[in-house]
Amino acid sequence: MERCRSMGKHRFADLPLHLMILPGAFIVLIFSYFPMFGIVMAFQHYIPAKGMFVSQWVGLDNLKFVWDLPGSMVVLRNTVFIAMMKIVAGLLVPITVSLMLNEVRKEFVKRSIQTLIYLPHFLSWIILGGVLIDILSPSTGFVNQIIKAVGFQPVYFLGNNHVFPYVLVVTDVWKEFGFSTIVFLAALTSINPALYEAAIVDGASRWKQTLHITLPGMMPIIVLMATLSLGNVLNAGFDQVFNLYSPQVYESGDIIDTLVYRIGLIDAQYSVATAVGLLKSVVSLLLISVSYLLAYRYANYRIF
Repeated sequence: MERCRSMGKHRFADLPLHLMILPGAFIVLIFSYFPMFGIVMAFQHYIPAKGMFVSQWVGLDNLKFVWDLPGSMVVLRNTVFIAMMKIVAGLLVPITVSLMLNEVRKEFVKRSIQTLIYLPHFLSWIILGGVLIDILSPSTGFVNQIIKAVGFQPVYFLGNNHVFPYVLVVTDVWKEFGFSTIVFLAALTSINPALYEAAIVDGASRWKQTLHITLPGMMPIIVLMATLSLGNVLNAGFDQVFNLYSPQVYESGDIIDTLVYRIGLIDAQYSVATAVGLLKSVVSLLLISVSYLLAYRYANYRIF
C-alpha cells in the first residue's frame, strides 16, 4: 500500500510536466499527422470543388505524368547534385573550423569568433536573400566591385547556370556551419585530456595529436551528423533556392521542391504536386533508414 501511495504521489507530481507537453503534441497532430490524410490526392485527379472523397481515382498516373515531363531528369539531377555538395561541405567546414577553434587558447577570442559565425543561423533566407542579391549584383554588388578593381570581368552569380549551384552551396554553408561547429566543439570536450598528456610525453606533435586523438574522439558525432544528413539527399533547400533563383537559372538551380511549388500552387495541379512530394518523402525515408543501418554496422552507432 505504501508503495502504491508513493507511486501515486510521483505521478501526481509529474502531471504538470505532462500538461506542458499537450500544446506541443496538439500542434504536431494538427500540422504533421492530420495533413497525412491528404496523401490520397497523389492517386487521384483531385478537384477542389469535389473533394478527396469524390475525385476520380487514377492510380500512378500522376507519377507517370511527372516522369514524362521534359525537365524532370534535370530537376532530379540538380536536386541530388546541390544536396550532396551541401552535405559534404556542411561536414568538412564545421569540422575544420572546430579543430581550428580548439587550438585557440584565449577563451574570449574563441567565444567571440564562435558567436560571430553562429549569428547567420538565426537569419531567415528572406533576409539573407535580399542581402545576397545586393552583394552579388553584377553592376553595383560589393563582390563584383572587388573583381572589377583587380582587372577581371564581373560575374553574374545569380544568373549564370555554371556558377549558381556553387553560390547556393557556399551561402548555405556560410549560414549554417556555425551551428554545426558548436556540435563538434561539444564533442571535443568529451575527449579525455589524459590522452593528450600521454601523447605529449611520447613526443607527439599537435598534428599527430589531432590525427590520432582528436579526430577519432570526434568520430561518433561525425558519423551521427553524416547519418542525419543522408536523409536530405533530395532536400536541396527550398527557402534558399526560392529566394535566390530566377528563370535564367532553372537549368541548374531548379529542384524538386521548387518544381512542386510551381506545379501545385501556381498551376493548381494539386494531385501531381502531392505525388512528387510523396515520392520524395518515401525515398528520403529509405535513405535515412539505410544510413542508420550503415552507421550501426560500421561505426557501432546505436539509437536507444
